[in-house]
Amino acid sequence: MIGRLTGTLAEKNPPQIVLDVNGVGYELDVPMSTFYNLPAAGEQTKLLTHFAVREDGHFLYGFLTEAERFAFRQLLKVSGIGARTALSVLSGMSVNDLSAAVAQQELGRLIKIPGIGKKTAERLLLELKGKLADPTGVSLHAAVGDARQDVANALIALGYNEKEAAAAMKQLPADVGTSDGIRQALKLLSKV
Repeated sequence: MIGRLTGTLAEKNPPQIVLDVNGVGYELDVPMSTFYNLPAAGEQTKLLTHFAVREDGHFLYGFLTEAERFAFRQLLKVSGIGARTALSVLSGMSVNDLSAAVAQQELGRLIKIPGIGKKTAERLLLELKGKLADPTGVSLHAAVGDARQDVANALIALGYNEKEAAAAMKQLPADVGTSDGIRQALKLLSKV
């Protein structure tokens, strides 16, 4: 219903802010990753939003990037995860770190987030696997990966499974570039 708000940042009280849009003050809960990147109070800002209606009220959540909002919505789809826990996850780690942790099934990284226990972390890893891609279909953790990660992602996009991609990656030189790595990996995989 409300997809984006542009206005003056009236108040900043973590994790809540008030955004004045033409005289109407919208209260939004934001993850700390968004909060730390907001301008000073009194300045203009634009936030993407997620509007939730529950029996105990209407709630508005704000995000600076589409990746944050997308990850928040994916987190809400996990059984037992509500908005507070989803905000806690996004406050405890960046979207790229979350995506990488899920892709690599790193339970320990999720347990370090306040409010996330072992069972919740296991559920997150299970239910988010393969779902943390942005709306264009590009893996969110690819942005932080080096050339080797780019090569692995390219192989998976070309239809190879993760096991095949990992096997090819082990045979590549450590300092390989993206395009050379893809070329060499495809040669290796075609011999199998």
